[in-house]
Amino acid sequence: MIPAAFDYERAESVDHAIELLGSDEEAKILAGGHSLLPLMKLRLAQPSKLVDISRVDGLSEISDEADAMVIGALTRHHDVANSDVLQANCPIVAHTAGEIGDPAVRHVGTIGGSVAHADPASDLPTVLLALGATMVVRGPGGASREVGAGDFFKGLFEPDLAPDEVLVQIRVPRHTGGWSYLKFHRRAQDWALVGVAALAANGSGPTVALTNMGDRPLRASAVEHALGAGADPATAAQLAAEGTSPPSDAFGSAEYRRELSKVLVQRALEQAMA
Repeated sequence: MIPAAFDYERAESVDHAIELLGSDEEAKILAGGHSLLPLMKLRLAQPSKLVDISRVDGLSEISDEADAMVIGALTRHHDVANSDVLQANCPIVAHTAGEIGDPAVRHVGTIGGSVAHADPASDLPTVLLALGATMVVRGPGGASREVGAGDFFKGLFEPDLAPDEVLVQIRVPRHTGGWSYLKFHRRAQDWALVGVAALAANGSGPTVALTNMGDRPLRASAVEHALGAGADPATAAQLAAEGTSPPSDAFGSAEYRRELSKVLVQRALEQAMA
């Protein structure tokens, strides 16, 4: 498939990218391209201009700050997976990045691209939602704002980003307690039919979030409430599909995904709480 015609400009800085985005409401950012380009080839996305930020300095670093791990938006999945900082302080993020696609995808795709694309079938948005991560967004005039993961994913491919804003950082809290991320997919490089992130024992009750069970990553609130009331993982997992609206497609019906979510939630909870 051939994409529709588009213009291309390479940004020299974040502010330059914002300026270019502001000059064309139909422009889109190009980082690794592994989320946007497939949609363009299918003509499901037809931006008038691509603003390439892949060579902007300062957006591909991972640092350990007092209250959070800070991941630059252009950090490749491979570098997230192999980061000593993340493996020591928030290993579920490193593990999940290592489960994305195949090596070719992980060496090109970026965490910021995955987050800003807001695909409910993506793995990392679910993990960031479970962790309560914060997105740092830059806009015109040097303005900056922070958005919690629970508010950032507004719907199908709909992040909380204005047309002239750029996601620059993801701030991830430490989590060294029990954790698990499980997903079911036909082949290693496929999107998850269903995925589950479970966190336990980090000063609060267990947290569970779901991949591809609605139009955005979702918290399994009914499961969390049941666990908080003393239910065991097997009993709580039977509530995994409450409040969800999974898709039906050639790879699985909504009913199949609802049943699959119960199995994966139980297994993830048992791993996280072991």
